[in-house]
Amino acid sequence: MSNSYITTIGLEIHAELHTNSKMWCGCKNDPTEKRPNQNICEVCMAHPGTLPVPNKEAIKKVIKVGLSVGSNIADFTEFDRKNYFYPDIPKGYQLSQYKLPIVSGGQINGVELTRIHLEEDTAKSSHENGMTLVDYNRAGVPLMELVTEPVIHSAEQAGAFARELQRILRYVGASEANMEMGQMRVEANISVSKDPNVFGTKCEVKNLNSFRSVEEAIKYEVDRHIALIEEGGKVVQETRGWDEIKMETFSQRKKENAHDYRYFPDPDLPKLYLSKLFDNNELRKELPELPSSRRTRMQASGLKDDVIEIIISDPSTANYFDEVTKEKDTVYQTLAANYLIADIFGLLKKESKDLIAENFPVASSFKTLLDMIQKGELSSRGAKDLLPLMLADKTLDVKKTAEEKGMIQKNDPELLKAIVTEVITENPTQVADYKSGKESMFMFFVGQCMKKSRGAGNPSLFQELLKEVLK
Repeated sequence: MSNSYITTIGLEIHAELHTNSKMWCGCKNDPTEKRPNQNICEVCMAHPGTLPVPNKEAIKKVIKVGLSVGSNIADFTEFDRKNYFYPDIPKGYQLSQYKLPIVSGGQINGVELTRIHLEEDTAKSSHENGMTLVDYNRAGVPLMELVTEPVIHSAEQAGAFARELQRILRYVGASEANMEMGQMRVEANISVSKDPNVFGTKCEVKNLNSFRSVEEAIKYEVDRHIALIEEGGKVVQETRGWDEIKMETFSQRKKENAHDYRYFPDPDLPKLYLSKLFDNNELRKELPELPSSRRTRMQASGLKDDVIEIIISDPSTANYFDEVTKEKDTVYQTLAANYLIADIFGLLKKESKDLIAENFPVASSFKTLLDMIQKGELSSRGAKDLLPLMLADKTLDVKKTAEEKGMIQKNDPELLKAIVTEVITENPTQVADYKSGKESMFMFFVGQCMKKSRGAGNPSLFQELLKEVLK
């Protein structure tokens, strides 16, 4: 494909807000509910005579997201009716915001934002055996929509943006933003052009539910657009879907424009003067340390970037790591990160458990384990044997258990030298091989020493003693 084309991408990202109730009624907002049509009422189903009441907590969460990304918060806002007819919208319109969003401007990862507004989610349709079934549990769930400026120029940049937004939503407590559960959905508007001053015809790819899908769908669309143009064809403005199996997009419908929805202010909902409802300075004080700030702080401590991204991906993990490593140096932090990511995460994955702090060992116990390793009291092997016990029993006394199970690392040179002498005496053939130039035999001796010490001997000290004896 030609490299002379400029790719332009704008993202629209929907996130279901984490609130107790839905946007306009008291029905439970429960994304885990498997039984269809359980959390519904007359308001959800748009029965005649029912009136919506705005969810104050949902509005507050959108404002906090805006404050966390440097946006402007509106003083006055209202809700509009977005008119279209589909089974997942019982009212025949969706309550959304058009001209007066709650949030405008701001940036994430250097990408400028157009707006962040609040609307209601639709019901969930499924198609089977020639029938369409509709589950209204999701209908009316508060839904935040974030729209970027068309300033993204690669699939990788789009993916990085979406990942950072997910972190922010989780940190401020706005949304769990679990893409696999549909709590965060990405739509990408993509165009290509050879003229930097003119946008190409855009296509929108809807409902991308993983970061991989976001990046791969954009790459596919860019290649498709360029191929069409190079062959003398034209890109048609349309809405497209993404086939995860075939790894390609497919046409869904002609792309609608704003006027197609016949927006007008909803007469049943009050106009909102947000400054009378919320003190933005007080809301700012409620904001936690955000991912960007935490990333900078951890980089300054000397941790590797890939390790940092794993740790800060979930706020509970990041808070746990801070609790364990508070006032500790880079060596200690690196040690903690290695055992957390490689060992604790590995054990939880085997048990199909979520990688969140509530499933980790108690922070004080993990600190004890790390302190013992750093002091040479516990070997790596001993630590790996203790961690499953710590996950199974949150009240486990780490030091006492290590002592009872003979895991305390032996550092007595005289004791270890006796083991080394015994190993050398028992393996004359291997000793001869080593002295004749077969240096790989050295680790055989280390292994034998560790075996005789039942894993309790200090491996570094064993190596030093072996080098001395095998001169």
